[in-house]
Amino acid sequence: MPKAAHPFSVNIDTDGEGLLRCLRREGTPQRVHAIELLIDEEIKATIADRYGLMEDVSPDQEHYLLQREIRVQRFLGYDYVRWGVDDVGIKIDRLTADDTATLARTGGRSFVNEHRGPITTWEEFHAYPWPDTQKITVRQLEWLQANLPADMCIIGSRGFAHFAEYLTWLMGYETLCFALYDQRDLVAAISQRLIDLYQVVVQQMLQFDRVKIIWGSDDMGFRTGTLISPNDLREFVLPGHRAMAQASHQAGRLYLLHSCGKLDAIMDDLLDDVGIDGLHSFEDTIKTVQETKAKYGHRIAVLGGIDVDFLCRSDQSAVRRRTRETLACCQGGGGYCLGTGNSVANYIPLDNYLAMLDEGRRF
Repeated sequence: MPKAAHPFSVNIDTDGEGLLRCLRREGTPQRVHAIELLIDEEIKATIADRYGLMEDVSPDQEHYLLQREIRVQRFLGYDYVRWGVDDVGIKIDRLTADDTATLARTGGRSFVNEHRGPITTWEEFHAYPWPDTQKITVRQLEWLQANLPADMCIIGSRGFAHFAEYLTWLMGYETLCFALYDQRDLVAAISQRLIDLYQVVVQQMLQFDRVKIIWGSDDMGFRTGTLISPNDLREFVLPGHRAMAQASHQAGRLYLLHSCGKLDAIMDDLLDDVGIDGLHSFEDTIKTVQETKAKYGHRIAVLGGIDVDFLCRSDQSAVRRRTRETLACCQGGGGYCLGTGNSVANYIPLDNYLAMLDEGRRF
């Protein structure tokens, strides 16, 4: 199949140091920097195929996926690759349904069992196959450290810092809600195991000097509030993020946080106690990135904000218009990176996503 015409009207130079200056709010950057927590595998594979990015590399070649990651990221205009340790190895119960996206996921779309997870009692806690931190490997980070182009950096992340999420995934959300009343000692024990695990993981990532940013991902809220009470988050979840931020800052790195939901009740905690350097995940029905930039942009970077539902339902002209409007509001002074409100899911029309990025290049 012949490769498609290039989707971008403006060429840009990759600039990992420029991304860092932008996140540190060191003045309005020379160009728009883009960032995403996740780009679904189906999106990346389709882009690589459509634009012939891997025609000279055999899929059987060692490190093929890492090479593709670099080429796709550079093609799209990102200044980084987002990677982490090879496999943390936490096992959870999942349910699977058919994937109805245009770029459907092989094997269907999986969901965490919210009723009951693998740990609901002390007996299950002790029997659970907790990861052996001595066996965590970093072979892929070692390859990236040696082979990533000099004008890019690594964001240490990828299955990292899920303190609130793993409490709900390991117990089941319903079970967790009951346990916060009936078995708080069990909740505390799981929380501590997660902190102990991620203390090792973050140090594994920080040993690589090309890892310039650490990005924790941990959904703590929904449309109207936090998933558990703010006080319970302060007791069982935020100490983990505080430890990750402290480790990052001690190593001279930034600590970004992705969390879905309405977090107003804990924003002071995230800023003053945890010490995040940037916040990601914005949904129009909760709070826009423009509102957050206006209120908190003098203290942290705000990331993304082009609403996923909007990207799915709109045409390209509307996507371009909203991108321009968002940049006009948020670009000044630095501390803003263009991106979706959550992630580049496989159900977002690919050309809408590319139109957003192209408009960012043109701004």
